[in-house]
Amino acid sequence: MKNKHLIISFLLLFLSFMLVACTDENTGEKETDKENETAGETEKAPDTKVDPFDHSEKYTITGMTFRFGDPPPLSSPGLDLINERFNVDYKPEIIPQGDYVEKSSAIVASGSMPDLVGFQAGDTRFYQWAEDGAFLPLDDYLSHYVTLGKIPDYIYNSFKVNGKIYGIPRYSQPFPLTPIIRKDWLDKLGLEVPTNYEELEEIAIAFTKEDPDGNGKADTYGVAIGENINPNFNMGTYWDFNAWYHQNDNGDFIPGIISDGRKELVQFFANLYKEGAMTKDFAVLDWASTNNEFYSGKAGIFVGGVSGMSQEYFEGLLSINPDAELVAIPPFEAPDKSKGFTMGSGNSGILALNANLAEDEGKIYRALELVDFGKTYFPAEEKNPQNADFDFYLGKEGTGYNMENGLPVQVPTFSSDGLSPSTYFLDNREQVPEDAAINYADSYTLPELKEMTVSLQEMFESNQMYIDPSHGVLSQTNQEKGTDLMQFLINEQSKMIAGQRPVSDWDALVEEYLAKGGEAIIKETNEGIKAKGYTEREWK
Repeated sequence: MKNKHLIISFLLLFLSFMLVACTDENTGEKETDKENETAGETEKAPDTKVDPFDHSEKYTITGMTFRFGDPPPLSSPGLDLINERFNVDYKPEIIPQGDYVEKSSAIVASGSMPDLVGFQAGDTRFYQWAEDGAFLPLDDYLSHYVTLGKIPDYIYNSFKVNGKIYGIPRYSQPFPLTPIIRKDWLDKLGLEVPTNYEELEEIAIAFTKEDPDGNGKADTYGVAIGENINPNFNMGTYWDFNAWYHQNDNGDFIPGIISDGRKELVQFFANLYKEGAMTKDFAVLDWASTNNEFYSGKAGIFVGGVSGMSQEYFEGLLSINPDAELVAIPPFEAPDKSKGFTMGSGNSGILALNANLAEDEGKIYRALELVDFGKTYFPAEEKNPQNADFDFYLGKEGTGYNMENGLPVQVPTFSSDGLSPSTYFLDNREQVPEDAAINYADSYTLPELKEMTVSLQEMFESNQMYIDPSHGVLSQTNQEKGTDLMQFLINEQSKMIAGQRPVSDWDALVEEYLAKGGEAIIKETNEGIKAKGYTEREWK
């Protein structure tokens, strides 16, 4: 009866999942908070009845996850290598990302949930199903593993339900996109990198009116920005509309989108709009067009990150402005003296284990060993055939990859022919240790892009970062109304920027938000924050 009830519950929940997914897409990833007790690198591995790494018994291990691109074949040399190494009959089902929510929900509803289940970041099905008892609590197992045992507590805390860890994060580097500025334009006008919004406003206006590119034409302006007031030009968590940092008179955390910091930022944009110092048609400009505004040399202030930057875009800018130099803008000191950006959630996906595995501890360990290996971090100097684990991971030199100029290069058919075991691990993204000496600039070959990346990394590493306590907290009202409420606020704040509604209406706008469901979202989110033991703001 319990299983029947669980299946019915999943079916009833299914219709709400699509709406929930849309909510998270627009409100950003929301997982992480603070709590002191968890399985972590400082914990001693608990005693067990079985050897976690005893391979004498063979297990069949099933799994499912999403993948961008075509799934690999169901039988292949890569799978054979995994089965031989771990003494398993491994059956991963890898589903195209676009179909994953529907197909994976149908699989679960049919009562055939696999041993390992993957989720995209922000997929609230994970929390709902964990609440329903579908997943295995992992606290007693994680510390046995080299990789899983060293994932920071503040990241694992995002995957706790009723005090227990039910999910394993798919790694995501913690640094957000933050504002960058044309250093060559600053030098041309004799200006310095800004340290507060007043200076940033003066610079944006100077970029608009003082011909920073020296071509004698009034064809430049300050800030490149597009629809939905995107990107996020916060100069620290205090102004971050996504972060739950500010608190109301009751001491409850509130969303940054209704905070005093956001009001200051909207006023900043309203000033720029009035001066023609930001993108004029921002309300209707999509993301690609916004990028084009900046990389075509029209605007002088945009955003950048330590990873995922387009070298092609940067080369396009240099073809127009060969002397273009981009640098990071360090966080501003906020009115409450805080200083620093908001840390990312630390995950780009989640992996959970079927609760039925509790009946066989040996199988739990074997399944987690597979997960742990798939997430292994190999430093650059160890990515070669001499490292047996790395050689196995990519399917052996000469088959799954070749060494070219000292670097491993996977053969074109490594995935379509299933040549590399790496293809089949449900989580095959390296979990980079916190103490790893990562140089993000190594990802690029363009010297100018390398320099900008170095400036961003140095800036992040020399400042604290805020851990958002709302990560991993569910609010039923937010699931039902959050997307519409966020869009309502963005639309009204866009009107304020364009001068169609006065910024002095801010308090009235906040009251409208609270009355439409915002008050319930705040109440439910704070209940979740408190349930996880978060009491103080945490910076790292």
